[in-house]
Amino acid sequence: MWEYTDKVREHFLHPRNAGELQDANGIGEVGSLACGDALKLFLKISKEGVIEDASFQTFGCASAIASSSALTELVKGKTVDEALKITNKEIAAYLGGLPREKMHCSVMGQEALEAAVRNWRGEPAVPHSHEGVVICKCFGVTDTQIRAAIRENGLKTVEEVSNYTKAGGGCGDCAEAIRAILDEELGRPGLKEITVAPRGLTNVQRMQKVMRTLEEEIKPRLGLDGGDIELVDVDGKKVIVALRGMCAGCRSRDVTLKEMVEKTLRDFVEPDIVVEEVR
Repeated sequence: MWEYTDKVREHFLHPRNAGELQDANGIGEVGSLACGDALKLFLKISKEGVIEDASFQTFGCASAIASSSALTELVKGKTVDEALKITNKEIAAYLGGLPREKMHCSVMGQEALEAAVRNWRGEPAVPHSHEGVVICKCFGVTDTQIRAAIRENGLKTVEEVSNYTKAGGGCGDCAEAIRAILDEELGRPGLKEITVAPRGLTNVQRMQKVMRTLEEEIKPRLGLDGGDIELVDVDGKKVIVALRGMCAGCRSRDVTLKEMVEKTLRDFVEPDIVVEEVR
């Protein structure tokens, strides 16, 4: 199971600067719902290039929300040039660290910041630095992005690249291409990683299947009685949810969680899924 710091929990449960910033003049969007994480960052930048205010809207796990919240706190009061020097490692450090499987959330924050500044400057949405050959078709990650992540974070394995960029976390067909880039970047031509073949679903695959099952199988059934359910996080094989609507105050909520929600996720996702509720 992933261990979250107290600061991650604080920024997840009580996020700073959440919501749309009406007078924003720099807006950056990264990720997508299909990938499981999406972030929209709003910046209010003065004529002098100082970030006077910042807010965010995000769809994702606890780490994604906490990283977005932390980013808005880090950039306020800084000049644009100062803010652009903030790295994903600084975002993670501000939170007291993130699980390695969740480091891509801090990378997403860094990319959203760069996108918002480009928007303020009137530049193209996609920077030249992100142009390149798409290596991971599942998440649209290019070789340029992978190389940047390797250099900036000292990555050495395909698993680490996946943790920081999501590349290779879907179907896995791009693993060899990622390995070749690693070999080239690290100066180890022809060196093969000694890895154990992964068993079962990757974290990204699991989250996607959980989201789809909630939307297509569980929510419609709960909705018949005026209930609803919200995905809070997927922590390994532990799925954390919040019951809404009529389900929130129902005396049979524990039965609903175990006999309907958990059983359905076990049928459609993995047989050893465990469901827990945040109240």
